[in-house]
Amino acid sequence: MPTAEEDKTLTAAARSDPDAQPLTPKQLKAMVPLKALRGRPKSENKKLLVSVRYSPEVVTYFKSTGDGWQSLMDNVLRKYVARHSRSG
Repeated sequence: MPTAEEDKTLTAAARSDPDAQPLTPKQLKAMVPLKALRGRPKSENKKLLVSVRYSPEVVTYFKSTGDGWQSLMDNVLRKYVARHSRSG
């Protein structure tokens, strides 16, 4: 860590360089850690992570549909639930 005197010198040097201005308190407050910006956007429809065992032929069929097979499987199960919830 710089001493108070070194910090003053560094700050003065930064302020004299138009391309290296210190961030304002407002800019600092608006900053978000890079980690928060990485990965997929958070879904409004959050899903639960579970461990389930399916018959090999079921998994083989859905995988054979290509990319998005897990979402397809979820959609099929959601339709099943919707159909059977109404008749119950």
